Amino acid sequence: MCGITGFIDFKKDSNIDLLRSMTDAMLHRGPDDGGHEVYDAAQASIGFGQRRLSILDLSPLGHQPMHFGDLIVNFNGEIYNFKAIRAELEQKGYTFNSWSDTEVILKGYHCWGMDVVQKFIGMFAIALYDKAKEQVILIRDRAGIKPLYYYWNNDVLLFASELKALFPHPRFEKKVDTASLALFLQYSYIPAPHSIFHHTYKLLPGYYMTIDLKTKRQEQKKYWDVFDYYNQPKLSISDTEAIEETDRLMKDAYEHRMVADVPVGLFLSGGYDSSSVAALLQTGRTEKLKTFTIGFHENEFNEAPEAKKIAEYLGTDHTEWYLTAKEAGGVLSRLPEIYDEPFADNSTVPTVLVSQLARQQVKVALSADGGDEIFGGYNKFNQAEKYTTKLPVFAQTLLSGAMSLINPEHIPYFSSQYNFTTRYEKMKLIWKSHDPITAVKYISQYITESEVESFLGKNFERYPTFFEDGKKLEHNDGIVNRLLAIDYKTFLVDNNLVKMDRATMSVSLEGREPMLDHRLIEFLSRLPSNFKIRDGVNKWLLKQVVHKYIPKELMERPKRPFIAPLMVWFREDLKEQLRYYLSEKSLLATGVFVPGPIIALRDEYLAGKKVNYQKLWQVLMFQLWYDRWIGKL
Repeated sequence: MCGITGFIDFKKDSNIDLLRSMTDAMLHRGPDDGGHEVYDAAQASIGFGQRRLSILDLSPLGHQPMHFGDLIVNFNGEIYNFKAIRAELEQKGYTFNSWSDTEVILKGYHCWGMDVVQKFIGMFAIALYDKAKEQVILIRDRAGIKPLYYYWNNDVLLFASELKALFPHPRFEKKVDTASLALFLQYSYIPAPHSIFHHTYKLLPGYYMTIDLKTKRQEQKKYWDVFDYYNQPKLSISDTEAIEETDRLMKDAYEHRMVADVPVGLFLSGGYDSSSVAALLQTGRTEKLKTFTIGFHENEFNEAPEAKKIAEYLGTDHTEWYLTAKEAGGVLSRLPEIYDEPFADNSTVPTVLVSQLARQQVKVALSADGGDEIFGGYNKFNQAEKYTTKLPVFAQTLLSGAMSLINPEHIPYFSSQYNFTTRYEKMKLIWKSHDPITAVKYISQYITESEVESFLGKNFERYPTFFEDGKKLEHNDGIVNRLLAIDYKTFLVDNNLVKMDRATMSVSLEGREPMLDHRLIEFLSRLPSNFKIRDGVNKWLLKQVVHKYIPKELMERPKRPFIAPLMVWFREDLKEQLRYYLSEKSLLATGVFVPGPIIALRDEYLAGKKVNYQKLWQVLMFQLWYDRWIGKL
């Protein structure tokens, strides 16, 4: 695990000192070692920089960039099955100098070319310089667990694991893209391939990009897409067969993520996702796995007691930490440094702190992201289906049309209910669309497009996202599978995985995602929808597996979101921060907001009215980000 960065400079102005500055901006991702090399090609200077967090082969033999003949590789991530690939290469006559997966990538590419990526079980962002072909290739893993940004403008291509590594380069322009800001305000994250800056993008998961040094031409190719598996005919399989195969695939995926030459631990919330990881890995093991939980003193947000019961039942070595508002406030000021692109998931604070807790004892921690997206855990899937199928289409059209004629703020009683105006606008748009995927898009928005226009004071360009790609999914099964496919390519990649990668790496902890093994999702995507949600029971299949290891009565409880109690803290301990950054002066200083609507929302919230605090949290996160990276407020 590490951070990578580099440049392809067709003006040949970039040097090794600049590369070192870019690389050291990500010291937290790899404090154990650093590598910086500049190569002089005929058409461009090429720089590869890497910060290393030593997990496999702790010796200097794992140093990067790594060379083999005319090939050079810069790598962030883990290839969990590298030993099997290495054995296959050894049979073909290759020899190895280290026990690192980096060397396997290099020699695997030498042997099979880009087909080698199909052999990888892992998470990765790879930069590879093929001198003979005069090409640089950037590769991102199937699920998008490892980030990879790139900037292409003014005869320079920059790339990095985090945006902050691009900032030291003098030709990088920090020009805010208003259309991307609008996406952030709507969703709390910026969907790929977009980023907050002009000319700056995220390489899509399951893609690789080739840059031809002779022509400056870049070409992106897809090597894996979850849609392809959801579009396959559904398997005809019994409940027992599905449960057993899911159990087998999960065990194998989870065990692969235990491969390390350093201590490994697990995040445990007590829900089905993280409990499945703990249960399948602890069962049959004599040594106690280390598990970590964050708790809150506010009971409605606190999952720690349930997590402790699961840990006691499984026999793990469990550690918990109860957070206070003061501790959360200390993290708040660090969030823009950790998340160097505007990001407003409401569980960033506890995620950063549970990573900090785990890092005191281990160097690798397994998370359980993806469970809701692959097994059908979110209520929004049920809502989208209900809203678009329970009423005839003509009735939906009639209701949507009638709602367009009424101002929701003038409706007695309802207008004073929690977040009513926004919910009213969403339902109007959902019934107008008649489409469950469009419904999930609107359900996923905290701030509607019309509200964003009022915040920005103008209309804005609408960038396409994967929410508009529903037409690419076959209607060969129930609605749920199509909703899961969309969520996998939106919320999972650009919210949950971003949250976990930056939080863990901020404390030099490698975060691993065992539920996102591509072999598991390829199987689950071919199962009919009723294996995910059955008779109103979400995660039906996952629950059957978990109940084999943990009693149902220990697991069955109301689902609590893993979020900090910000709605409480912002009215108390953190009130002054909210007032300062959402003041007229601070809002005007960014040059992107119209202060009036935001200040009115802030004052209503602080007065105790039923306002969705997430809207204010998103604006606040942008303000804190702007203050750190663009200009002081």
